[in-house]
Amino acid sequence: MSVLLSVLFWLMVLPLATAAAALAAPERLTKHVAGLGSLASVVLGVVALVMFDWSSPGADQFEASAPVLAELGINFSIAADSVSMLLIALTVFLGPICMYGSFTAVSDRAKLYYTWLSVLQTAMIGVFCARDLALFYVCFEFTLIPMYVLISVFGSSDRKRAATQFFLYTFTGSIVTLAGFAYVAFLAAEASGAWTFDLAVLAETARGMSALEQGWVMLAFLLGFAVKVPLFPVHTWLPLAHTEAPTAGSVILAGVLLKLGTYGIYKFVLGFVPVAVVEYAPLLAVLSIVGIVYAGLICWVQTDVKKLVAYSSVSHLGFCVLGLVSGNAVGVSGGVLYMISHGFSTGALFLMIGMMYERYHTRKFREVGGLASRMPVWSAFMVFFVMASVGLPGLNGFVSEIMCLMGTFQSGADALGPGGTPGELGPWYAAAAGVGMIVAAIYLLFMTGKMVWGEYREPSGHHDHPTLPRDLNAREIALLVPLAAACLVFGVFPKPLLAPIEAPVNRAVAVIAEARERLAEPGLTGERVAAAETTGQGLLGEEPLGRIGDGEVAR
Repeated sequence: MSVLLSVLFWLMVLPLATAAAALAAPERLTKHVAGLGSLASVVLGVVALVMFDWSSPGADQFEASAPVLAELGINFSIAADSVSMLLIALTVFLGPICMYGSFTAVSDRAKLYYTWLSVLQTAMIGVFCARDLALFYVCFEFTLIPMYVLISVFGSSDRKRAATQFFLYTFTGSIVTLAGFAYVAFLAAEASGAWTFDLAVLAETARGMSALEQGWVMLAFLLGFAVKVPLFPVHTWLPLAHTEAPTAGSVILAGVLLKLGTYGIYKFVLGFVPVAVVEYAPLLAVLSIVGIVYAGLICWVQTDVKKLVAYSSVSHLGFCVLGLVSGNAVGVSGGVLYMISHGFSTGALFLMIGMMYERYHTRKFREVGGLASRMPVWSAFMVFFVMASVGLPGLNGFVSEIMCLMGTFQSGADALGPGGTPGELGPWYAAAAGVGMIVAAIYLLFMTGKMVWGEYREPSGHHDHPTLPRDLNAREIALLVPLAAACLVFGVFPKPLLAPIEAPVNRAVAVIAEARERLAEPGLTGERVAAAETTGQGLLGEEPLGRIGDGEVAR
């Protein structure tokens, strides 16, 4: 298909056109132009969802390609399976919420703000639909620039330090990931005699690497993707970035930008280096569980409500990674579902905090509280989204979290751990992670009690925002209703999200199962794998696993 005929191409181009229109519009009309452009993206997104063939959700659709640097094998190649399509839909869905949610929060330098917010949407959609490694990496890295501008220019008092930490952490990790990408691309070129960056070809090449090579490549991948998630212990940039970012920046950061990391783990770590995933699943699970519990305990001592929700994102996304590395259909489905459901509830919490901050100009528990008496509508929404984040049955957070725990519980001794011992991700791992759900309930309900109920408190010398009523207005309610509806509908009836991801998840699980067989059948684990590589003996018998001749890659 021609690129110009692909709906994905226009989903990428429309935000760029919105950015250009907002930049050219008069200052007083900039926000309205940006808002209308984001609504147009929603309409196009709905068209894409209708056009998508949901009877074949695992197949890449809307495929289009155009050469960029043909001699290097670089193409502008895009397509989407059901997982990509749902994440694109989430990105488009949050676009107008961020735009219209900024109408009263951003008044100075509006052109700069709305332009970069629109450009950011193009880069994020590009990550999810890229089927060429060069295009993926360009879009993945380019997301840093708009977010850096949004934080450093429109953030709070410590915005410069937050933006710098955000950029340095994520850029440094991504450079190492680029080295892993380059290594896989080099092996593919060595095997075929021509450069290619097609993801399907590179995945086949990577899965043919030796166990040792896969381990090093997985480490390179994770240094970029784990920082973006963020996974313990490379999470320390996120709380400050969330706290200092403008409201829309926090919403899009929690709702979509962090999912670039989990999507990278799903797409590249599980798909490219499954043998390494099987071997080191226990280690990745431990890091996820430590992040779940550790970040949850940190939430207990926070006095800033926005920083509390920021640390809760570290904890919640630990469940997502735990589900992905469980290696079975239930856990991986839960991890993929978590990418979507987390965007609704946590994005809504940041939006709620921003609305409160506009009125009181503080986020401190000791300075503001008991808001149910003055802001009953805001308080009702706040309680609802807190319950969704806690994982109350019937709301979206429960479904994804319980599936991640069930997948971890069921994985048993399927994964092989380093050192020759089975790496069980069974009951003990699930129980340890389950503690995080209890901790989350404690700190989120404590926060709700302080903010919503009790004696009314407001900052000394407080003056109401001149353009805002005490409680939520119609625009703000209209932004929250779709998020609340999504939390409720997909909590009660998650099938519309689970059914489409079944085929691609099963394909990913089949790759992991094949990797388990490669390790388990010869009885090779830990030291025997290393010994086999040292002596040149293959893991599957006489043929060595990996590169076996001049440029040939064993499959």
